[in-house]
Amino acid sequence: MIIPPAARLYFRPTAFIDAASGAAGRSLRLAGGPLHFSALEVIALLGGKRVAQPLIPVARLHAFLATLDEEQQAAAHAILARLTAPRAPLALGPRTIRLDRPQAMAILNMTPDSFSDGGVHIGDPAAAAAAGMAMVEAGAAILDIGGESTRPGAATVAEDEEMARTLPIIERLAAVGAIISIDTRKAAVMEAALAAGAHIVNDVSALCHDPRALELVARAGCPVILMHHLGTPATMQDAPRYEDVLIDVHDWLEARILAAEAAGIDRARIIVDPGIGFGKTLRHNLALLNGLSLFHGLGCPILLGASRKRLIGALSNDAPADRRLGGSIALALSGAAQGAQLLRVHDVFETVQALDIWRGLHDAAFT
Repeated sequence: MIIPPAARLYFRPTAFIDAASGAAGRSLRLAGGPLHFSALEVIALLGGKRVAQPLIPVARLHAFLATLDEEQQAAAHAILARLTAPRAPLALGPRTIRLDRPQAMAILNMTPDSFSDGGVHIGDPAAAAAAGMAMVEAGAAILDIGGESTRPGAATVAEDEEMARTLPIIERLAAVGAIISIDTRKAAVMEAALAAGAHIVNDVSALCHDPRALELVARAGCPVILMHHLGTPATMQDAPRYEDVLIDVHDWLEARILAAEAAGIDRARIIVDPGIGFGKTLRHNLALLNGLSLFHGLGCPILLGASRKRLIGALSNDAPADRRLGGSIALALSGAAQGAQLLRVHDVFETVQALDIWRGLHDAAFT
């Protein structure tokens, strides 16, 4: 297939195989993780439209690259280097989180109004900390603590209230060695949480909401999760529209990575999240989930947060949030099967067990 010289190219790893032994030259390892891919879907974009979408076996990749013009070849080699480069482990206080396997990030909301677990631990830091430690014991690598709901339609919470909800729990959990992520859009909350013992900033606005956030995270030198969103929690589900949701979200995250790097944040400390449910329809969410492996080309670990979300209910007879365990595990395994390094989940024990079985099956294929 002839690719127009002016087309921008995107590469999505696919055709994953169980074992790479005996497949030399016919597969590549994805991001230093357990998966190997034997083909690439090449998406050629011209004038904002897909003009070609060939599936190129890895065995024929060099021949395909030779058909491209010089600029396309250079871009392709840069993307391929990012697709295959191992993701550096996260060195966080007393522990190191390896990213050569999928890890669970547990959700611990200190809010009265989060869509699934709002109000469970509000006003009881001791009980919240005990719940957090139980999730660590169940296999969570990271605890993601938030004091402001960002569900569709949620109202903004004042900084001091957000701190009052989260800091006592962070202090308790940091004191016993838990790895903690602070889920916030506000620089003041980020700063206070990091001082209290948090290790990671998880910002659903990708450091867009607060003008101080970029500089603060750069100065702190901590890992940061940049999540795609459209609008604000109050408006994001008001008829969201995209030209091509997979490409649009990829390009938006790429722009946020470049902005973070310009502010002094090392790309090796950046994690990307496509923002399932944040300004997306069911069709948009499914396109992102099915095309998730495209985001490895950004050269950053991928976080997938789909646990108990509305799309599960939409696909399963409107099941309420507390009856979406099966769907949550299905989406977690789908993410792992496309190389997602972090899975943000409510149901830690069940998800970690599912991942253990997935890894056991995969490891057995090598032997």
